[in-house]
Amino acid sequence: MKLSTVGIPGLCLALAATALAGCGGGSKGGGKAEVVDGGTFTLGLSSDPGALDPQMGAESALNTVTQFAYDSLVGVDAETGEIQSALAKSWQVKGKTVTLTLADGITCSDGARLTASDVADNINFVGDPKNKSPFLGAFLPVGATAKADDATRVVTLTLAQPAPFVLNGLSILPIVCPSGMKKRSSLKTATAGTGPYKLVEAAPGDHYTYAIRDGYTWGPNGATTATRGLPKTVVIKVVENGTTAANLLLSGGLTAAQIVGADAERLEKAGLYAAKTSALVGEQWYNQRVGRPTSDPRVRKALTLAIDLGQLRKVLTSGRGTAATTLAANEPVACRGDSVSRALPGHDPQAAGALLDQAGWTKGSDGMRAKGGKPLALTFLYQNNNGTGGDAAAELAVRQWKAVGVKATAHSQNETTLTGTLFGAGDWDVTWVPVNVIAPDQLVPFLSGPAAPDGNNFAGISDPDYDAAVKSAMGVQGVAGCRDWLAAESGLIAKGDVVPFANNVVRTFGRSAEFQTPGQLVPTSIRMLAK
Repeated sequence: MKLSTVGIPGLCLALAATALAGCGGGSKGGGKAEVVDGGTFTLGLSSDPGALDPQMGAESALNTVTQFAYDSLVGVDAETGEIQSALAKSWQVKGKTVTLTLADGITCSDGARLTASDVADNINFVGDPKNKSPFLGAFLPVGATAKADDATRVVTLTLAQPAPFVLNGLSILPIVCPSGMKKRSSLKTATAGTGPYKLVEAAPGDHYTYAIRDGYTWGPNGATTATRGLPKTVVIKVVENGTTAANLLLSGGLTAAQIVGADAERLEKAGLYAAKTSALVGEQWYNQRVGRPTSDPRVRKALTLAIDLGQLRKVLTSGRGTAATTLAANEPVACRGDSVSRALPGHDPQAAGALLDQAGWTKGSDGMRAKGGKPLALTFLYQNNNGTGGDAAAELAVRQWKAVGVKATAHSQNETTLTGTLFGAGDWDVTWVPVNVIAPDQLVPFLSGPAAPDGNNFAGISDPDYDAAVKSAMGVQGVAGCRDWLAAESGLIAKGDVVPFANNVVRTFGRSAEFQTPGQLVPTSIRMLAK
């Protein structure tokens, strides 16, 4: 399984926008330049998306490219949180039954008609645990099944138990056309969707080229490709170095890219358009599998107490960030409130040392800790797309852990490598990887259940109190259960299972174009401008 991070630094489920189309966030900016038809929109991406099957990975790079070729059943308004039309023109939730009526005339990129049975096949594929889709449990409730009535174009989902934010989850689930469902292997390097664009060239590690589809009328909230200003061609170019991407924006080599840190300040001063998305950007996780030092809750708590989270936030975000408030932090946030501030341990190196002593990790003559002759040495992984601030914050954390006798070796990895490490049998103890979603139920498979690679629970968390709280919250529809959801999050944070420490406004800059980024860049929102 691979995480989404909707188009933000880290992993989002998807999320997310952030998902993916639906992971949330707002955008601003405005230009008065003339809107022009056609043209090429070149988007810089900090990591290669890898295999392109939209239902078998959820890291932000894949979710970014997925938006161009695939649609979801519904959308979510980034400001109000209201469910909007997409492939489905109407919907209804009654207890454990969800019905969706598809819009008329939906066609796939190969010209085939999309039927209600095709949609039901998608849901049943993702819902089958044997297929190991990362969307199961996060964006499609476990146990959900679907059936179809092609005559009325109605898809009916039957849920195994109530799902308080089921439509929010469906807004993130991409629907694959019949040709792709029949031959899944073809989706690794090609697209089979109903989206506004079709993949026409794939050069993995370098670029992906998409061509606009004529006659597309079923986009988010009625969007169509007949809208003036949409690009005729979209080129997604892999540019891992943020400074290089910023320079390409200034020179015209890129039309858009997400940029952070000092390079972002440089682009802002140059007057470039910026679409803005609020996101969780600093989130610390511990590998709790048996045999890792961090499987001991005393070690996890000590490592949290040893670092100054406020200082780390300032360094990571170049002073622009704010304290985290919830784990599901993308706009439109489903459960507003504060599950973090009272639960998050403060900075206390002395208490950290005492906990490590209790755990049997004692200091040697060199000031470093060991147990049974084995040093307390940790592998610390973080993603490489936070610019110089990310590197500086990681170095600061390593120094603060060293001050209490812990040796941590930091490794920066691109998103594809990092998710492969976390969800495989990789060697890691601590990681910084924000999981961005809009609704707290979308986090459940990442915070409980089978550990990776058998499930989405990449940290191997096992917390009966959280599981009990989730069971209670699941029985309440929508925001009425938010108090229970936030309490469940607070319990995890207080125990050091997950440590959210920084929110920030993530900026996607544009040159000769404007667009919206509610989590992910929305293809139908792009408007090419006269240079």
